[in-house]
Amino acid sequence: MADRDAAEAYLEGYAQTLADACATGRRLTRDELAALRAQGERAAEAGLGLRLLVRAHLSAAQNVRASLRAAAGADHLLAAVEQAVDAFAEGHERAQRLAIRQQEAARREFIDDLLHGRSDAGRLAERAERFGLLLSHAHAVAVAQGTEPYEDGYAVTRGIEASLAARFANRRILLTTKNGRLICIAPRDEADVLGFFAKQAYAATDGGQVAIGRPHPGVGGVVHSYEEALNALDLAARLPLEAPVLHAADLLVYPVLTRDRQAMADLVRSVLGPLQQARGGAQPLIDTLNAYFHTGCVAAEAARRLSLSARAMTYRLERIHQLTGADPGNPGDRYTLQTAVVGARLLDWPDQPL
Repeated sequence: MADRDAAEAYLEGYAQTLADACATGRRLTRDELAALRAQGERAAEAGLGLRLLVRAHLSAAQNVRASLRAAAGADHLLAAVEQAVDAFAEGHERAQRLAIRQQEAARREFIDDLLHGRSDAGRLAERAERFGLLLSHAHAVAVAQGTEPYEDGYAVTRGIEASLAARFANRRILLTTKNGRLICIAPRDEADVLGFFAKQAYAATDGGQVAIGRPHPGVGGVVHSYEEALNALDLAARLPLEAPVLHAADLLVYPVLTRDRQAMADLVRSVLGPLQQARGGAQPLIDTLNAYFHTGCVAAEAARRLSLSARAMTYRLERIHQLTGADPGNPGDRYTLQTAVVGARLLDWPDQPL
């Protein structure tokens, strides 16, 4: 009953408009249609559903029909109702589209502020609650990237969002996109959410890569975890790391290695610099060391990865020993060589001068 009364508040002048149109058989005027559209917009802004409002219009039209004396007037009623309801629905839908665009803009602004640490912390925390996050808790961020960029509303994004909603309907999580990547934010005690997101994103992006930052407390914690995930993806591209899911907690050694850039550059220069004397330069031998270390120092497997014969692999390892004085097969030399190779990858040497 309350809904019906609320709907009738947006039918002001409607019955009279129908009666006037039926009296002469005319079409509704431009001003009448504009008034109906405006009523539809106001009804949408008030939160009333279109089905309820259409029923109210039809009910009012029945009352008008009962009051019409001439059969000709009744014949014109259906056409007038069609025009009126169409105009009212147009206004209602227009207001809804505007509201959706405003909500999307507010959500995007919030996401940008959240992931960049902008805006006042208290205000950001208030806005976060509207989107299901309690920033007083610690949160972790997972970032997925594929072979193509993804945005809100894309089929991949909608599919993952539907999977998360079906599995974790009552969890305080947020799925969004940023710079073509898929992003999932979840509380620290919801680690299963990020694991499920990683699995879904890997499948949906045809073998993309997902990085999960460590959980951190407070408003700044989301930014910190997000940056850790981005750094993990960057490391994966430069080293490279081929695992489908990367955990920032497992990669902490790399920021430590590069914290003193000059010291790392000196190590790379002194240990690997002599490889530049080799035919073809240092890069093929660095690739050889990288494959050798990534296969647990199994020369046969490293040769297979590099599409080399066993003999060619042995020759390269011996040549590295000759040029650097460090033997890749010796445990003592191995650590120095491997650290220098990691440093070369991180510093993009020898493509970039040290």
